[in-house]
Amino acid sequence: MIVGQGEAIEQIINVYQTYLAGLNPPSRPIGNFLFLGPTGTGKTRIVEAAAESLAGDARAVIKIDCAEFQHSHEIAKLIGSPPGYLGHRETHPLLSQEALNQFHNDRIKLSFVLFDEIEKASDALWNLLLGILDKANLTLGDNRRVDFSNALIFMTSNLGAAEMDAMMRPGMGFHGAHANGADDPAALSKRIKSAGVGAARRKFTPEFINRLDKIVVFNPLGDRELRQILKIELLRVQERVFAGVPFLFQLTDAAKERLLQEGTDAKYGARHLKRAIERSLVHPLANLIATQQVRAGDLIAVDTDANGTGMRFDRVDEGLPVYTLFRKNASDEDRISLALDGLAEKTASR
Repeated sequence: MIVGQGEAIEQIINVYQTYLAGLNPPSRPIGNFLFLGPTGTGKTRIVEAAAESLAGDARAVIKIDCAEFQHSHEIAKLIGSPPGYLGHRETHPLLSQEALNQFHNDRIKLSFVLFDEIEKASDALWNLLLGILDKANLTLGDNRRVDFSNALIFMTSNLGAAEMDAMMRPGMGFHGAHANGADDPAALSKRIKSAGVGAARRKFTPEFINRLDKIVVFNPLGDRELRQILKIELLRVQERVFAGVPFLFQLTDAAKERLLQEGTDAKYGARHLKRAIERSLVHPLANLIATQQVRAGDLIAVDTDANGTGMRFDRVDEGLPVYTLFRKNASDEDRISLALDGLAEKTASR
């Protein structure tokens, strides 16, 4: 589930629906996307979510870390060494046709290729991408051709993030700036998008920019989005618990506020919140499980300690059957919300 990035989701859906209707341009990838924005806003996660929704597996993404391709000679790792070069037969290109097709099935034949932090790559990689983005074609070192016409190409970048961060201050979060009178949300969103697109145009050549179908600037996460992400992450931790020793934990409002306070950082986005959950909730729970202070069927209440700086874990019930744990884990509102989310994802994947 992606929070606070409706424009990016809408753009992916529009391009995919065009593909399903058979109206996408021939001999080009299905879509070429450049995602810009601060770290921790969901740029990589949305690609994994798209793969999970459309291909049924979040791992169906060929991820290229562009920080590994800062020198032109490293391109051989992507396309293989040409004949006559040392290690030609031992080099297995990352962008082979077999790699693109490995997650194809009878229902859907889509490939997801992600170039992460594209601004860190050398000019050689950008030039290589020109042919892929324009003609959906790549020639490997041994002259084999790779067809990208059934691929969604995603590129992520933090270009313009410093300017965006400056726009957000003195408030904290996307809605925090508005609360402090810096700007109304629509005007601030427009300025942030302009900063991101302007930074991309200064970094990349016009030939590169012209081959992109969509440039999407991800909004910084505000208080409302972080609260939604907290709820989702807590459900995921509970799923991890049920997969091991099945017990239930429930956080008080004070404990949730403590996690939000500890995990809110405009520079690091949702990643900082996830680290706070691991540090203040998951690690203490793991210690309680390892020392057998928590057992299957327990109901654990999590609250702040007397000083309000840490977490307190209390057993309030024990020996509950698994069915009761599942029923207690979500209110009727939560279950309806999750059911609607699942329906929306299925509808988008058709």
